[in-house]
Formats: sequence, structure tokens, C-alpha cells
Amino acid sequence: MVVGEAVMGANLFNDLFASIRDIVGGRSGAYENELTRARKIAFTELENEARMLGANAVIGIDIDYEVVGGKGSMLMVSICGTAVRYRES
Repeated sequence: MVVGEAVMGANLFNDLFASIRDIVGGRSGAYENELTRARKIAFTELENEARMLGANAVIGIDIDYEVVGGKGSMLMVSICGTAVRYRES
């Protein structure tokens, strides 16, 4: 099993604009960008850990998104999977 994790802090301005979006509707681009960034970091960590084990692929990937910290101020992405070494026949 290999794991990649990223925890990103949401800043005051993101929180303010997200609150406004909750009232008027629409998507929060700032939070979406942070989630995308966190996911990319977590995947990079997962890939690096797999390479360190001598694997050349990861299968059975599971991605979890969580809000953590006081008042949900942190975004967390956790990715896990099974590192494998395959060869073509």
C-alpha cells in the first residue's frame, strides 16, 4: 500500500468569497483550485512512494476528501493504492 496526502489551508479571502457563494449560489473557484492543487500534490507523493518501492504502477486507487481543523479551515486529500511492478508479455 502506498499513500499520498496533502493538507491545504484555506485563507480568509477564500472563506469570505465561499460564504458569499453560499448565499447567492455558484461555484467557488478558489476552493476548487485548492482542491485541484491538493490532489496533484497527493498524487505526486503517491507516485514517489511507489517508485521508492520499485513499483511502476499503482492499482486500486481510492481518493478521500475531508475538511479538517478548527471551523473546517483545512482541506485534506488522501490517496491510497496498491503499488505493483508489471511487465509486458
